[in-house]
Amino acid sequence: MKNQKYTTISIPVQLGEKIKKHIKGTGFQSVSDYVIFIIREMLSLESGKKTLSEDDKLKIINKLKALGYM
Repeated sequence: MKNQKYTTISIPVQLGEKIKKHIKGTGFQSVSDYVIFIIREMLSLESGKKTLSEDDKLKIINKLKALGYM
């Protein structure tokens, strides 16, 4: 996005490699794109902007746990 500022976060190299494998063949162009997507999804769940079923919430949480975020 134009004129959008960014900050840098660090994740363990091993986690970054897992994410690279996980996103291969998806629409995500980079680890950063995927992480931004996941963070936005989690924040929207917390703020109640998006209505997901309990099953969908559990799937997201389990994926985040598998990737080492939780």
